[in-house]
Amino acid sequence: MLQMYQARRPAHSEFAPVRNLKYHVWRWGETDSTQPPLVLMHGWMDVAASYQFVVDAFSPAFFRGRTIIAADWRGFGLSDCPGHDNYWFPDYLADLDFLLDHYAGDKAVDLVGHSMGGNVVMLYAGVRPQRIRRLVNLEGFGMPATKAAQAPRRYAKWIDELKSLHRGELALKSYANADGVARRLMKTNPRLSEDKAQWLARHWARPNAQDQWDILGDAAHKIVNAQLYRVDEVLAAFAAITAPVLSVEASDKQMERWWEGKYTLAEFHERLRSVPQLQKAVVRDAGHMLHHDQPEQLARLIEDFLLS
Repeated sequence: MLQMYQARRPAHSEFAPVRNLKYHVWRWGETDSTQPPLVLMHGWMDVAASYQFVVDAFSPAFFRGRTIIAADWRGFGLSDCPGHDNYWFPDYLADLDFLLDHYAGDKAVDLVGHSMGGNVVMLYAGVRPQRIRRLVNLEGFGMPATKAAQAPRRYAKWIDELKSLHRGELALKSYANADGVARRLMKTNPRLSEDKAQWLARHWARPNAQDQWDILGDAAHKIVNAQLYRVDEVLAAFAAITAPVLSVEASDKQMERWWEGKYTLAEFHERLRSVPQLQKAVVRDAGHMLHHDQPEQLARLIEDFLLS
């Protein structure tokens, strides 16, 4: 039988109060560090545990004496679901602010976000620039630009998807066992090794009363956002960032395939021109889940950037 991945730096699992919700948080390292806390925020349909491989890959010198936290966003992992039938992007910004109140007080933090989490932290850094010392965006590309003329159809789609949710048509698939969850993770990401997939499966899903394994994500996350994506607002937030920013991409360039010409890396790079202090990096031999594919490469990039 394959040996499951063994975490070299096990996290302490705890809960923090965030806007009438209990947020699940993984914490590594010291609780009374004088260094800026390092805060890691995951992407859509992911969980905080995804960062374990990167935390394990940090050098002893970097890890020593540092507080590192990773939180499950609302409706993901072990964090509470708000009890609504859809999610609004501004809530992530407010949740993050409350979370930093709890863990950092008035300290500026080093903030990392992947995918959806990358989009959140980029906006947040413009909304609360004084709270960020350094910022790392991992494949948080944003969305295609929208126009006001799209609003009527967008609202209609949102309503239709709400109805689909209430009819049970958007329910997430359950699996017979953790092995099934692991196989799903490896199918989605062929680079993911089986030992890591088996480990992640047990944090990405949990058995239910029928002994089936359910994904730890609220199906309401699948519903389209009713609001249009306003690039002008995004650029204004980017321009307000005062912290140095490292934008990290994977060599596979999966984004271009997702959007099928509706949105390109060139457009994203043009948006990044609004960020006052920007560095770019590429993780080689990696796809969108670059923190799973090449945690050692990514750990070195993060360390070098935060210590420079």
